[in-house]
Amino acid sequence: MKNPAFLTRVVLRNYKSIGNCDVRLQPLTYLVGANGSGKSNFLDALHLVRDALSSSLDNALNERGGLAEVRRRSSGHPTHFGIRLEFALPDGTPGYYAFNIGALKGGGYEVQTEECAIAGLGKGPFYKVERGKTTATSETTFPAVTADRLALVSVSGLTAFRPLFDALTSMGFYNLNPKLMRELQKPQDGRLLKPVGENIASVIGHLERTAPAQMAVIQEYLQTVVPMVHGVERKPIGPMETLEFRQEVAGANHPWRFFAQSMSDGTLRALGVLTALFQGNRDYAPTLVGIEEPETALHPAASAALREALTRASEHTQIIVTSHSPDLLDDRALSAESLLAVVSEGGETRIASIDEASRAAMRDHLFSAGELLRLNQLAPDPAELAAQAQHQSDLFGEGEGER
Repeated sequence: MKNPAFLTRVVLRNYKSIGNCDVRLQPLTYLVGANGSGKSNFLDALHLVRDALSSSLDNALNERGGLAEVRRRSSGHPTHFGIRLEFALPDGTPGYYAFNIGALKGGGYEVQTEECAIAGLGKGPFYKVERGKTTATSETTFPAVTADRLALVSVSGLTAFRPLFDALTSMGFYNLNPKLMRELQKPQDGRLLKPVGENIASVIGHLERTAPAQMAVIQEYLQTVVPMVHGVERKPIGPMETLEFRQEVAGANHPWRFFAQSMSDGTLRALGVLTALFQGNRDYAPTLVGIEEPETALHPAASAALREALTRASEHTQIIVTSHSPDLLDDRALSAESLLAVVSEGGETRIASIDEASRAAMRDHLFSAGELLRLNQLAPDPAELAAQAQHQSDLFGEGEGER
């Protein structure tokens, strides 16, 4: 089985509300913090990487309102933002990928520096590009690059870098929208669920054809989370498609059938979350799934089943979840290492492991993470935050994971 922790470390600089962030990720990571603390911005930084590689950097920035909306606003007026991802590829090979995007005078932007090294700097394939010029590479031939695009898109044509490109473009990020899931949908590529669930009927159809075992898992958890629902399947309607649910109705001998337009927000969101978690098959699976507040619109009693589904899915795909739900975290078996606490201080998002007192309380099974959250005791480790501020890790060069 592949190593499920694809991204092992994430370093961010000046991304939206995040001034400086340097955190480790687990196979299952919970980002915990109040509304408005900046949890979503962490996931969005990873989502931007996926979008910039799948379409273009220009599209990825424009979808977020342009560079001025992406880079952090502060009294220091940073003119750039940067991202460093340390990873382990599906075969276990470590490496890092990092870039800096800076503003140009008179408008526009450029990729100031972009680096990639697989299996450690100088030990395997690597390249470094500065302002559209290749300054170092292990490859005898290297494609033309420009300052307004990420070089990894062009470099993905080289065998050495294709696994990283595929892994980064196979990440999925979700903030599900029941309204769009309810509407009739055009048949689409159903291999990867789209961010708000706008192709969920195609994904369910694809799973029915290619991964019936995964579909059975989704059906099983859906009935646990929403007991009245006995199943779901893709249903074509002329040139369009939708979902058809089987639901128990009092007095009826057999379940009644309802299209998605008749289902509640909670049911549709639950199906969307479960589909995001278990959408993989033998030929294709997301390397990482990030989900915004999966507990939204669900009854608190469903939290245990949802938590079990997250844990089960993380055995095969790396999962990152944002949450501020004590019910979802109310499990004393939950590891303190799986939690990252998120706070906003003076408008700046700070992210770190939970503090030592909370870790000790969880280690000794005195409190669950949910109980600590109810007591407002789930805070980032001040020593780790101080270290992040004092020793701002370089985005480039050999990191801890490659030494």
